[in-house]
Amino acid sequence: MKNILTLFTLTFLSITTIYSQNNSTKKADKHFSRLEFVKAAEEYLELINKGNSGDYVISQLAETYYNIFNSVEAEKWYSKIVDSSSDPEVIYKYAQMLKANGKYKLSNEWMRKFTDLRPYDNRSTSFLKDPNYLSKIINKGKRFNVQNLDINSEYSDFGGILFEDQIYITSARNDKRKRYGWNDEPFLDIYKFNVDEGSYINEEILDNVINTKYHEGIVAFSPDGGTMYFTRESFFDKSFYKDSLTNNQIGVIHLYKATRCTKKHITWKDNGKCQFSHSWSNVTSLEINSAYYSIKNPTVSCDGELIYFSSDMPGGYGNFDIYKGELDSLGNVNNIKNLGQKINTEGQEMFPYVCCDKILYFSSDAHLGLGGLDVFYTKQIDGKWTNPRNVGIPVNSNADDFAFILTEECEDGFVSSNRSGGKGSDDIYAVKKLLPLCDILFTTNIMDSKTKDPISSATTSISDNTGIIDNTKMTSEKGLAEFMLECEDEIQLMVSKTGYESKMLDLTFSDIDPPVLDVYLDPIEEMIVEEKIILNPIYFDFDKSNITNKAAFELDKLVAIMEKYPDMIIRAESHTDSRGPAAYNRGLSDRRAKSTAQYVISKGISEERISGVGKGEEEPRIDCNQGCSKEEHAQNRRSEFIIVSR
Repeated sequence: MKNILTLFTLTFLSITTIYSQNNSTKKADKHFSRLEFVKAAEEYLELINKGNSGDYVISQLAETYYNIFNSVEAEKWYSKIVDSSSDPEVIYKYAQMLKANGKYKLSNEWMRKFTDLRPYDNRSTSFLKDPNYLSKIINKGKRFNVQNLDINSEYSDFGGILFEDQIYITSARNDKRKRYGWNDEPFLDIYKFNVDEGSYINEEILDNVINTKYHEGIVAFSPDGGTMYFTRESFFDKSFYKDSLTNNQIGVIHLYKATRCTKKHITWKDNGKCQFSHSWSNVTSLEINSAYYSIKNPTVSCDGELIYFSSDMPGGYGNFDIYKGELDSLGNVNNIKNLGQKINTEGQEMFPYVCCDKILYFSSDAHLGLGGLDVFYTKQIDGKWTNPRNVGIPVNSNADDFAFILTEECEDGFVSSNRSGGKGSDDIYAVKKLLPLCDILFTTNIMDSKTKDPISSATTSISDNTGIIDNTKMTSEKGLAEFMLECEDEIQLMVSKTGYESKMLDLTFSDIDPPVLDVYLDPIEEMIVEEKIILNPIYFDFDKSNITNKAAFELDKLVAIMEKYPDMIIRAESHTDSRGPAAYNRGLSDRRAKSTAQYVISKGISEERISGVGKGEEEPRIDCNQGCSKEEHAQNRRSEFIIVSR
């Protein structure tokens, strides 16, 4: 049902295929073009049962189920056309439905096919950067508890927000209302309940100053409580446009404001005037509304100076983007700005909420999540938003999770979801914070080990413990680089600069207090000691000869030295531990030596300048005749680099 308030600007990709309709599909296509998805699904299924099961009908049926988030049926029908489809969006949607149904491995396989077709799409680059993201989200520490509210009905209920001693929600529970073709539920209205010691009592539908025969939805309040912002279908203002293909009247979502009545106001009702104290009056459509795009999901900053919302207005990055605007003293919106590509994607970013601790929460179906819409958060530092992070379970599920909001203290709140086990098609869940969303501003201070001077323009990269780079920055003139990271992150810090030895450090933030780390880089000459190049140990996995990520990092240092000294010739000597037959170990060490030399050659060094020699187990660092531990055996598996000539 949250898609009703995404209203009418969904993927018209499918609607444009009406060019290929014929008389047999005309009725179903008409329902689809009018966004009457329940009836459209019935008609497409009837066509299939009568033998009309071509790709067009199946594609339309799959899109229909996708739009109402029936992930099981959407997956079923996408699976019948995805192998022959050249449309990347069909492949992407199929992958998302697989993920929503818990088929993570198969979903990743189809995401890789999507990345092949759309390599520069933000959804592709995010996935390729961290293809194992699902396990991280699932295994992230549980920061919230969620509990289904008693006020949920058999219909769609979402968007809970506390205002004084009341909770306002959006609901389709009024079964006397006309039903909407999207999902065959009644049109949406705004309700409120009194809050009494954790219980929600005295259900009340807002009067017809606010609620009309059209959809009304998500509510936000100014800090002083004097203004309420909410959304309503543009048809109310007779604002719509005609689709050139279908000739349908297409409505959008508009943003409205209402003024709170007080005891000073006249207490009778006259065309939107005050009826009684603490009701709402003077409903006004904001000037930023348009007949051609939606503005929805409002939220107001704690100081009342900014309003955030979601819109598909021209100039964005995807289907729906998050924007902010300045609020003047009359509650009007000015100076609208897109929050940028770090937050907004080619998909949908919706339901923003800014907590008083200056964390922005929002829902997205394109950032890496568990399925459908997931809740993410980001902070603004020095005017820039940090990389969004998934809030994790149980706030997020494999279904749509949205309209996340917290109280002023940022401890309790609500989230809405269509996850399994609920009472209706969308339910509101109470949220209780268990642990803070702990982020830390981590600063690296890069200096020359001999002069102690700061090193500017050094490359500093943060990667997770699997080696996947999350962020890369160049140091400032003062040798500083800053990263916003989660407190429990285990990371690798890699620092490099031409003319210096690169460094790789494994860190957890319990090791760093305060969160400032001084890193000293040795000038490259310091790595040359007598007739050897001194690198950190290049260890090999047991019985293996392949170059690991850490080994490659060290060998890149050797490449840098050989580039600086173009006449230098190196002999790489590889050693094994003493486990296994001596002849086998000699062969293994020879393969390792050649693998080492080949890596250096692959970086542009002439093969005449480096050779590899296997020493087997003949020259151990640690004598293991009396037995060795795994760690001691590992030290014997190594490579050394001898300077043959300079």
